[in-house]
Amino acid sequence: SIQSVSKPFTMARIMDQQGYEAVREKIGVEPTGLPFNSKLAIEIYKARSVNPLVNAGAIAAVSMLPAKSEAERIQMAIDNLSQFAGTKLTVLKDIYESEYSTAYGNRAIANLLYNSERLYSEPEEALRAYTEQCSVGVTAKQLAVMGATLANGGVNPVTRKRVVREDIVDEVLAVMLTGGFYDESGRWSAEAGVPAKTGVGGGIVAVVPGRLAIASFSPPVNEAGNSVRAQLAIQYIADQLHASLFEAH
Repeated sequence: SIQSVSKPFTMARIMDQQGYEAVREKIGVEPTGLPFNSKLAIEIYKARSVNPLVNAGAIAAVSMLPAKSEAERIQMAIDNLSQFAGTKLTVLKDIYESEYSTAYGNRAIANLLYNSERLYSEPEEALRAYTEQCSVGVTAKQLAVMGATLANGGVNPVTRKRVVREDIVDEVLAVMLTGGFYDESGRWSAEAGVPAKTGVGGGIVAVVPGRLAIASFSPPVNEAGNSVRAQLAIQYIADQLHASLFEAH
């Protein structure tokens, strides 16, 4: 399952539809320095949802999709991921049922956001749509194509179709670099130097603007929720290709 690796692609869709300013004002773009599922962050930061790559901001992002019904909201989220992958993706129902039946923490986050007027649909609807989004099944190759679409300025390199506007891709990648590894984002930026997003399913996608994307899956994750082996593999490949954004070429 794609899990939180889905978050930057929903963020990109919202920016494409409503602009970067809408995301900055209604969600935020600052890193939290706290765990991805932190409820404390909602209380201590004025922005509440903080950024679209932690659970609070991602639930808020799904709630911003311009849907007229819950079914339409869910379909929008899945169709968006499919456009990035260049192929039809589907929800792994057993994953969804398991996660939704135990979503007490995320339900609390959704309700806290709603109470702070930082959620833009009914809380349970946003929670279900978010959980469906995270339960989408994806292969490493499909995830690489999704990342490569961002690396290619918003054009899917396989289908050749434009998925999002080119002018918002730099903002998407900037948020990925500063918040994609949760409270390990600073270390990742220093050691790998490429925008990336992780998920508790063990997936990571890294994007080198204008060049390539690297994706890997390895389920064992560390305390921050980041795959141990996937990050080592991606960092090694990035080093070999001199892919760091901060390396002098």
